[in-house]
Amino acid sequence: MDKSSALEYINQMFPTEASLSGVEPLMQKIHNEIRRVDAGILAAVRQQSSSGTKAKEDLAAATSAVEELMSKIREIKTKAEQSETMVQEICRDIKKLDFAKKHITTTITALHRLTMLVSAVEQLQVMASKRQYKEAAAQLEAVNQLCSHFEAYRDNPKITELREKFKNIKQILKSHVFSDFSSLGTGKEKEETNLLQQLSDACFVVDALEPSVREELVNNFCSRELTSYEQIFEGAELAKLDKTERRYAWIKRRMRTNEEIWKIFPPSWHVPYRLCIQFCKKTRKQLEDILDNLKEKPDVATLLLALQRTLEFEDELAEKFGGGAQGKENRNEIEEFGREDNNSQNVSDIRKKYEKKLAVHQGPETDEKDGIKEMSVPGAGFNFRGIVSSCFEPHLTVYIELEEKTLMENLEKLVQEETWDIDEGSQSNVLSSSMQLFLIIKRSLKRCSALTKNQTLLNLFKVFQRVLKAYATKLLARLPKGGSGFVAAATGMDGQIKTSDKDEKVICYIVNSAEYCHKTSGELAESVQKIIDTQLVDGVDMSEVQDEFSAVITKALVTLVHGLETKFDSEMAAMTRVPWGTLESVGDQSEYVNGINMILTTSIPVLGRLLSPLYFQFFLDKLASSLGPRFYANIFKCKQISETGAQQMLLDTQAVKTILLDIPSLGRQTSGAASYSKFVSREMSKAEALLKVILSPIDSVADTYRALLPEGTPMEFQRILELKGFKKADQQSILDDFNKHGPGITQPSVSPSVPPIASAAPPAPTITSPTVGLMASREDVLTRAAALGRGAATTGFKRFLALTEAAKDRKDGPFRKLFNP
Repeated sequence: MDKSSALEYINQMFPTEASLSGVEPLMQKIHNEIRRVDAGILAAVRQQSSSGTKAKEDLAAATSAVEELMSKIREIKTKAEQSETMVQEICRDIKKLDFAKKHITTTITALHRLTMLVSAVEQLQVMASKRQYKEAAAQLEAVNQLCSHFEAYRDNPKITELREKFKNIKQILKSHVFSDFSSLGTGKEKEETNLLQQLSDACFVVDALEPSVREELVNNFCSRELTSYEQIFEGAELAKLDKTERRYAWIKRRMRTNEEIWKIFPPSWHVPYRLCIQFCKKTRKQLEDILDNLKEKPDVATLLLALQRTLEFEDELAEKFGGGAQGKENRNEIEEFGREDNNSQNVSDIRKKYEKKLAVHQGPETDEKDGIKEMSVPGAGFNFRGIVSSCFEPHLTVYIELEEKTLMENLEKLVQEETWDIDEGSQSNVLSSSMQLFLIIKRSLKRCSALTKNQTLLNLFKVFQRVLKAYATKLLARLPKGGSGFVAAATGMDGQIKTSDKDEKVICYIVNSAEYCHKTSGELAESVQKIIDTQLVDGVDMSEVQDEFSAVITKALVTLVHGLETKFDSEMAAMTRVPWGTLESVGDQSEYVNGINMILTTSIPVLGRLLSPLYFQFFLDKLASSLGPRFYANIFKCKQISETGAQQMLLDTQAVKTILLDIPSLGRQTSGAASYSKFVSREMSKAEALLKVILSPIDSVADTYRALLPEGTPMEFQRILELKGFKKADQQSILDDFNKHGPGITQPSVSPSVPPIASAAPPAPTITSPTVGLMASREDVLTRAAALGRGAATTGFKRFLALTEAAKDRKDGPFRKLFNP
């Protein structure tokens, strides 16, 4: 314990004065414990002293034992060396005898094999001279194996002599075999019945010789077989493109009549296969020369017929020698493109469709032609497709030109025969010319993909692009010409466009047809990408064509809006002809409002039925962006507007707004009605605000204008004063005060999407903080403007309230709609 711990222990043992009586017993106990510990330490020291002495004695004894053991080991090692020397002395003669026996055995075996080799070579020489090919083939194998045992004795003169003799015999066999095969196919085999069997045996000899001998023999045979072919078809009479089919008939006939000859060759040689490869290469070379030497463009029919027969021949070879299913998958890629989804498609059609796809993936397992089973797929894996037909590729330009001419003529015919109408019972609102055009393109693609899948197919795809762009131009040309209104001004269209109900249907059909063409042209590009050569896939793109049809859709929808704008012209003119300045009372909605309603209720249901929701929403947005600002601007075209006239016009404005908001439900397409309603409400609220400014008293008209139309201009405000009937002299003081305080009241607001009518004069600077005493606060102005909008404290509006009171029990009507929230 440290000092502090000891003190704490003592204080704990003797906490009080009375407890000090136990000090003596405790001290006695501690002294006893000390004596016991001292005795234990002393005993341990004595024991350790005696143990150290004993350990030294044990160590000395162990060292003596180790030295004794080492001496015994050295003695054993010496005796072992003496024993080994004794054994070697005893076995020395026996080892010499073993080596002698081994050498004698090897010598006897070598001499025996040498005897066999000499005998075999002599027998082989006799067999070679007698053309005993079957026996010679077996003997060749034996001699080859025996020669392998004498590789270590190549420098021995006798072995060298035998090897040279064996080499000469093989050369003799080779010359005999080549000589006998030279008579094959000359008719000699018919005279000598055993010739075919002899040549069949000779094939075993060739297999026993070097592999190069077999290659040389097969090549010589194939070249000799095709010598007559070259002589026949290089002549002036048959060296023509229209005689191409006869070339393939010649090789087929040759293969069929020489079936007995093919049987003499082992199947592993693939002689018919090698013969067909050489035939195809020679045919390609001759056809290239014929095509290159033509003085004028080839006849398309002759060219395509030759190409078709070549492709059929290549397919036959591919099926005969392996790879029969290759190339068929691509032909099915274009089966479904351009076909519209039809709910009436029956189950059997769907089953047939997927059975075809399954059959393509499984491959032709049961539909094998005669002779296919006899020929295994060669190890070389040669692809016959394209080996001859590829030579036609650079000369197929005339075919593409013919296809383009035909497609353009069909396009003109389809457009001329187009009725621009759809039967009522039709499930599709697409023009028949669109569907017929893609059917024609599909047939053209099938024809071309059956002939080639290389550059020619890409060139045809570019023709498809030009044809579809021409069709898009035809659709644009069918749209009614001209235009008017704000959208027309933005797009640069001049003049008015007058559309009948039939014209509106035609425009909808054009929109649907352009959408169909946009979608189907993309599917066409995907189909071509699947079947064309992989190196040309990047060149297959329909984005430009799809952009053309997108432009047709936009132009058609804008034209549709222009047509309705033109129909609204008479109603807008009728609005300006109403004597708003002398109107005595507020009545029901005006006739021009009924006219607007009649136009929309006639056109919108048809448009909603024919257009898709996406394009109907686009049409609504364009219509609202046109009609809202136009109605606002038309108010300025009116002459003087009295207080009663402004109240009547406010009622008409609310009625027009209600009519516009009902358009989505009228067209039975309400998917995007929320955003459209918000847009219409924002645009028409400007006209309502303008009329409230006109209703305001003269002393607050400037403040009301700044509050309700913060984006307004001094020119516009001056026109409002003219509508209120102020003379030039009376306007000046109000305009001075308006310009003095600025055109608008600064307030956080969202700028309207359609700007108000532009002013010739630049707007005055906006006042950023209202001055007390010079102009009313914004809240007061808005309160008075709202009161003016309700027509408070005016005689004319009292009559207006009387009319609404009389109509309060009606379930609908413009008066109730005016005050509906």
